[in-house]
Amino acid sequence: MRTGTANLPLHYGKTPPWLFEKMVKLSREICILIVQEFGPYEFLKKISSPFWFQSFGAILGFDWHSSGLTTTVCGAIKESLKEIDKELGIFVAGGKGKTSRKTPDEIERKAKFIDVLPNGLVYASKMSAKVDSSAVQDGYQLYHHVFFFTKKGEWTVVQQGMNTEIRYARRYHWLSSPALDFVCEPHSGISAQKIENTVLNMVDKKSEENRIISTELSKQKPEKIIKEIKKLKGLELPRRHNILIQDINPDRLYKIFISTYEHQPENFASLLGMKGVGPKTIRALSLVSELLYGAEVSFDDPARFSYAHGGKDGHPYPVDRGNYQRTIEILEKAIRKTKIGKLPSMLL
Repeated sequence: MRTGTANLPLHYGKTPPWLFEKMVKLSREICILIVQEFGPYEFLKKISSPFWFQSFGAILGFDWHSSGLTTTVCGAIKESLKEIDKELGIFVAGGKGKTSRKTPDEIERKAKFIDVLPNGLVYASKMSAKVDSSAVQDGYQLYHHVFFFTKKGEWTVVQQGMNTEIRYARRYHWLSSPALDFVCEPHSGISAQKIENTVLNMVDKKSEENRIISTELSKQKPEKIIKEIKKLKGLELPRRHNILIQDINPDRLYKIFISTYEHQPENFASLLGMKGVGPKTIRALSLVSELLYGAEVSFDDPARFSYAHGGKDGHPYPVDRGNYQRTIEILEKAIRKTKIGKLPSMLL
């Protein structure tokens, strides 16, 4: 499930070549050590934690508060593992901009080295991006998507969106699990420096009825849906509803609703995954469902303030002593191994 997001100042520019080269080398050794010590899935769990990921970037020498940490760290890991992924059992696909759109093809190319069919992995890649761009409309445009996966088909996603108006980037983390529901509470822990006031959150539990009604609406004849949307645009609506509907052009959605009518999606996940169904389609259906049919929708930002161990003054929450102790034990174990010269050597 998605384990967190982080808001970071939006920075431009490139990493110095000498630094990136060192980041690749160091990340390679750290990744090898983690997989040997804890296994491939534990590596995914660590990558899926926004705070571990942030700390990892700091260890590699990157600016801790920069949006570039996400793209550069993911790029360094991908480069460092490309020659040893088959032996290590960790594969990396995707990247920034145009490279992110090549993720499904990159997953397919690695299919012969994994124990499962790639279809599920491709679906997970596409749906995680669709959810964070269309089902959670928080004002951040996705531009970076990296997909990590194991031979067994376990996976995690690190993707980032930008809001150029406020100059922040928000990073989203996902982690696979048997209980994962892509469209209902996929978050296990989300943190952010900035909580947005108006977010259309279709994956909130409170939005369940709205998801059902939105799906049913999408199966109706396009003319009926367009008529209802035009009614909404003529109403005096609460401020947040006006913000969400002001840039919707009903006539431009007509072709999309022809497609949903013809395909008759069986559930909200099917609707969300359809080609051409984007933020404005979901927003229009959601608003019609709420304002005309009374199906509640959540406007709560799924991001939450959170820190690694808490704070001594109880803000944002008291120190988690158990988690703190586990961190100490892991570090002590690593230090003991270093002192006695028993750090494992792998794939030298």
